[in-house]
Amino acid sequence: MGENLTVGTTRRDHVDVDVDLASILRRKGSRTVSVCLPCRNEEASVGRVVESLLPDGDARNLIDELIVIDDRSTDRSAERALAAGAKVVSIDEIENAHGPTVRPGAGKGNVLWSSLWCTTGDLVVWIDADVETVDVTWVARLVEPLLDDDGVGLVKASYHRPQDAGGGGRTTELVVRPLLSLLAPGLSWLHQPLGGEVAVRRTMIEQLPIAQGWGVEIGMLLDVVERFGPGAIVQVDLGERRHRHHDLLDLRVQAAEVAATILRRTGVDIGELPQLLVPDGPAVDLNLADRPPVASLRHG
Repeated sequence: MGENLTVGTTRRDHVDVDVDLASILRRKGSRTVSVCLPCRNEEASVGRVVESLLPDGDARNLIDELIVIDDRSTDRSAERALAAGAKVVSIDEIENAHGPTVRPGAGKGNVLWSSLWCTTGDLVVWIDADVETVDVTWVARLVEPLLDDDGVGLVKASYHRPQDAGGGGRTTELVVRPLLSLLAPGLSWLHQPLGGEVAVRRTMIEQLPIAQGWGVEIGMLLDVVERFGPGAIVQVDLGERRHRHHDLLDLRVQAAEVAATILRRTGVDIGELPQLLVPDGPAVDLNLADRPPVASLRHG
């Protein structure tokens, strides 16, 4: 990877006191916004998230399409999302619609990559389907820097995780922050590098590969800096975030895939097929494959 990951820091925080939705809608003009919720077995929360993002009044005009990408859920997630007003598209539908161009994949990153094939917005916003505190102002805050500066390609959320709701950020603090400090200090200013609330400019993101496993968020940040420079990333404060937490043992695979993604993208050789070795069971294969840039398949 390039030197711009390890030398210098360009910090870009977008700060506003209140969300001026009328002003944002004027600046949006003819540009379109797609909001996508990656979802797997989130029946308890996905309906509430959809309803929060589709309010009555002018705020509804901010979002041109809201799509829940169902990643082979085995519960009633799709039913709940439809009832709340979202369009629901399954991973299988996307793969079947595009034939050999979109080959089968797996993982959260695969869902985000697949969402680029079933949306049309100039700006794409990803929001996790298990968030308890979301509303349409999150979308407004995330897209505003993209509306104001054509050089911005990715807007990352910052937020506070209250301790009475379990805190959070264990993989970030124990894995990501130390590795970024050592290998990519130019990104160490980001508060929540693994946060799922992100807005991207389609023309930029479709030029980049996307890690299909848990390394998707950190891989995207590293790739944007490498391709477009650190000034292409902006951070915005969304306030408080409450969500469902993963069990500590479940985080082992996530942490391993995130660490491996950072190491690979900063030029550290970790072999072709690294595994997570655990004392209480068989080795676990890590999902480290990249989905190719969408633009290369659309125009290839």
